[in-house]
Amino acid sequence: MTKKSIYTLAIESSCDDTSAAILINDKVLSNVVAGQPIHEEFGGVVPELASRAHQQNIVPVVDVALKKAGISKEDLNCIAFTQGPGLMGSLLVGGSFAKSMSSALQIPLIAVNHMKAHILAHFIDEEGYDKPTFPFIALTISGGHTQIVKVTSFFDMEIIGETTDDAVGEAFDKSAKVLGFPYPGGPLIDKFAKEGNPKAYQFTKPKVDGLNFSFSGLKTQILYFIQKNVAENPNFIEENKADICASIQQTIINILMDKLKMAVSETGIKQITIGGGVSANSGIRKTLKEAESKYGWKTYIPKFEYTTDNAAMIGIVGYYNYLENNFSDASIVSKARIEF
Repeated sequence: MTKKSIYTLAIESSCDDTSAAILINDKVLSNVVAGQPIHEEFGGVVPELASRAHQQNIVPVVDVALKKAGISKEDLNCIAFTQGPGLMGSLLVGGSFAKSMSSALQIPLIAVNHMKAHILAHFIDEEGYDKPTFPFIALTISGGHTQIVKVTSFFDMEIIGETTDDAVGEAFDKSAKVLGFPYPGGPLIDKFAKEGNPKAYQFTKPKVDGLNFSFSGLKTQILYFIQKNVAENPNFIEENKADICASIQQTIINILMDKLKMAVSETGIKQITIGGGVSANSGIRKTLKEAESKYGWKTYIPKFEYTTDNAAMIGIVGYYNYLENNFSDASIVSKARIEF
């Protein structure tokens, strides 16, 4: 029997990227992202500006996604959108558009949890990419979240560890700000760290019970370290930039790896996936790859385009929900904070 072709339009608008993707079953036909460079001059995302930009971007982004995929809106079988978590104004733009279009086309609407989408991005059908098998441990790391999730099936996930305060992405970006780097600074720390000595400076790892994380203390420690050394030598940052970045990055990697090792020990699961914007960090990716031979793990690292916020990951969740007839109606509301 021939497998039916399911066309999904997916919309992602949780923060400052407007994205639309078209999937045929679990394969991506197009994945279009419109960024918002305006936030760079403010040193961070301004929610009101983000929602306005989404309003301007959403129609052209969806139009381009359909054209790149080579289909018309009448070919669509369902529309998936990010319900949350995220910035409320941004979420409302994507949610309202998805509801309107599903109503106009009379096709199912599927609400998607953004964090679950980061995890299930690993199931996008990509040539040469080995998909994980259940169960596995997922580390989701971004500007707003740091979680360790036990994943038993597409619809059975349990958070077994998370940050008690700041997310790992914030630790990178705030450290970069202290160093005088422009926003977003996390990628710049990664860039300079490649040329530095990760053991040049020692930062204390926070003591947090169980599988949970804490990054607020580390941020404060880095701030005081920089202030003290700059007071003694105004050129301290410029003269030691690579070593400072390498040391900060290595400390964060060590914190993440300590908790992952603990999670493997407690669950007995040796399949590890990563997702979220911070999983684009080359140091984290390299360390996880090395863990395969070092600890006997099997690690899964997504393509760069599926690490940051994108609609393709929303679409893969939409597809699996479509197969189970897990649909939403127009009364579904966007949520800045959402239960996992």
